[in-house]
Amino acid sequence: MLAKRIIPCLDVRDGRTVKGVNFINLRDAGDAVELAQLYSASGADELTFLDITATVENRSTFSALVRRIADHIGIPFTVGGGIRTIGDVGVLLDSGADKISINSQAVADPSVIDTLALQYGSQCIVCAIDARRNPRFDSATEEGWEVYVHGGRKPTGLEVVAWAKEAYGRGCGEILLTSMENDGVKQGFALDITRRVGEAVGIPVIASGGAGTMEHFVDVFTKAKADAALAASIFHFHEIDIPELKIFLSQRGITMRTRQ
Repeated sequence: MLAKRIIPCLDVRDGRTVKGVNFINLRDAGDAVELAQLYSASGADELTFLDITATVENRSTFSALVRRIADHIGIPFTVGGGIRTIGDVGVLLDSGADKISINSQAVADPSVIDTLALQYGSQCIVCAIDARRNPRFDSATEEGWEVYVHGGRKPTGLEVVAWAKEAYGRGCGEILLTSMENDGVKQGFALDITRRVGEAVGIPVIASGGAGTMEHFVDVFTKAKADAALAASIFHFHEIDIPELKIFLSQRGITMRTRQ
């Protein structure tokens, strides 16, 4: 088994970390820089920063805040939200991001994945997919899931597995898969669609949405075969602390990434 990763996520609005349920009813979770420092010091393998209203507000990500966070952490740093051009990506990488996450713009113009992968390398490009169940895509044996964009506000008509395969074929280096229905509910990750996406692509899949207990992480790593698990509120509000989580997972035979 390849080493698994634990990734806290900072959903940021107006410079503050927020967290909701099913992408709505957001509440304040603290200062983004302070939380980033805490996670870097407490053993997180990576950190993800998502400017959750940048696309809806038709603006670029707050690069100054990205720089402040990057200056205070020592772990790989992925940034997303409001990325529309190659120039936007260059600004974020210059501000300290190691990887960028694209969602709405990739759906609007899939060729942007090809362009960014060629310009910056596949290892730098994460394709974020926000997914919601849709019976339209059901078959006799599998449940259907639809891709959403604009912060989960807009359905696209794209089937999740098919879109993940296209993004992989165009050169993205990772898939960040978020189940909108599981998000913030703390009843466990969406194991079925996570497993199916992982089987369909040849790159790491980061599972997001639904973490509530340490056992949920065991399930997503062993049953869904996710390469990494992303969570927010359980870490922000100290319901689960990362060092204890990593010990718990290691004791259950799951190989965790170690930091030098």
